[in-house]
Amino acid sequence: MAKNTEVKSPKPAAYVPRLRKQYRDEVVPKLRKEFGFDNLMAVPRLEKIVVNMGLGEAIQNIKILDDGVAELSAIVGQKPSVRRSRKSIASFKLREGMPIGCSVTLRGERMWDFMDRFVSIALPRVRDFRGVPTKSFDGRGNYTIGIRDHLIFQEIDLNKVERPKGMNITFVTTAENDEQALHLLRGLGVPFARN
Repeated sequence: MAKNTEVKSPKPAAYVPRLRKQYRDEVVPKLRKEFGFDNLMAVPRLEKIVVNMGLGEAIQNIKILDDGVAELSAIVGQKPSVRRSRKSIASFKLREGMPIGCSVTLRGERMWDFMDRFVSIALPRVRDFRGVPTKSFDGRGNYTIGIRDHLIFQEIDLNKVERPKGMNITFVTTAENDEQALHLLRGLGVPFARN
């Protein structure tokens, strides 16, 4: 009887996003030293990223909503949920329950991959970019960036886009205050404007 001499390949290494590795190796020791955190779990970290795209024009033309959902899913790599109006506003011809936007919440590997692409590829493509403002913190360690044109993302096919759409990107952190969140996001590569 012949023995089974089949060589087994080693297990593939677990995928770790580049920015997550940078956070673990560089940002955490810096934040611990700067703010004097004794406990590793007390160090601020990125919890989730929420991307919203408001599509108010979808009231007249529902195709705009379908395009927005398809483009947002191409950008973030996850299917967004359609957001509906909560109340009727007669002057805007808006009824309760009409679809007016889409939103997606990113966590885990998708969050780190999106953050990496956003900071290193998308933001440098903004015209006349001088850094993102430091005034957009909410007082509890969360930061929101408004983007006027979604065409800065390379995942969008420029030939299929009818009109540019804006979006809000919110970085939700576990930081206790804005200063800790600022140092965290700066360590992750967010290019803040110099005052």
